[in-house]
Amino acid sequence: MPVIRIDGSRLLDWDDFHTVFASTFGFPEFYGRNMNAWIDCMTDLSDDTGMTTVRGSPADPVVLCLDNINAVPAEIYDALVECSAFVNWRRLEAGNPAVLILAFSRSGH
Repeated sequence: MPVIRIDGSRLLDWDDFHTVFASTFGFPEFYGRNMNAWIDCMTDLSDDTGMTTVRGSPADPVVLCLDNINAVPAEIYDALVECSAFVNWRRLEAGNPAVLILAFSRSGH
């Protein structure tokens, strides 16, 4: 199971969020740096479309572990949870299984 760890203390604003995710997930250069573009890239986690270098599958989903989640601003946290759910919903609506799992930890745990 591919496990991707991101330190939430690196996601202090939207610019940081998009920079960290683009780098960590290998989003393409034309990545739009907004949540619609993020959803498009993350929806393709099990496909070799060039939208991300991270690969998962229904049998081997991607686990996104966000450490220090308490450092993430509420607006970004809420958008991340909502958009991650939408990624899985979008896949299910297209007849494909979900491939993204979220896991969080607070600092000191």
